[in-house]
Amino acid sequence: MKTILIMRHGEAQPVQADDASRALTEQGVDQAKAMGEWLKQYFRIDAALVSPFVRAQQTAEQVLALQSPQFIETCPDIVPSGSASTAIDYLETLISMHPEHQTWIMVAHMPIVSYLVDRLCPDTMPIFSTAAVAVIEYNEATGRAELTAMQLP
Repeated sequence: MKTILIMRHGEAQPVQADDASRALTEQGVDQAKAMGEWLKQYFRIDAALVSPFVRAQQTAEQVLALQSPQFIETCPDIVPSGSASTAIDYLETLISMHPEHQTWIMVAHMPIVSYLVDRLCPDTMPIFSTAAVAVIEYNEATGRAELTAMQLP
């Protein structure tokens, strides 16, 4: 069994023309730090896929600063308009290529974070508050997954 953590970025600056450049607010940084502390208590993150958007990168920076994942990759498939199917196919491929990594985190955005959960756990599409984390237990042999928790900052 693997653990997949799907996280929405912390609170970001208001919408602007260049959505990809929106940074975290001070509250967003605090949310990411708080979730990083919570994650550190319960999980050793081995690998991370992070959206290229600034707010997701900043969130991952806060979360991963408390851990030492062996694998970190910026993933263009997990932007707000990305394809959850493509992203999960890619994640499953990485999991099969890196069996040594037990806990994976994906740091992304609404609405794709909800679609990622639904793709792994059909008929389960939670709404994520900022910096929320979905905890999913994933059986790589069967491809079956179960949403076991939602954690808020």
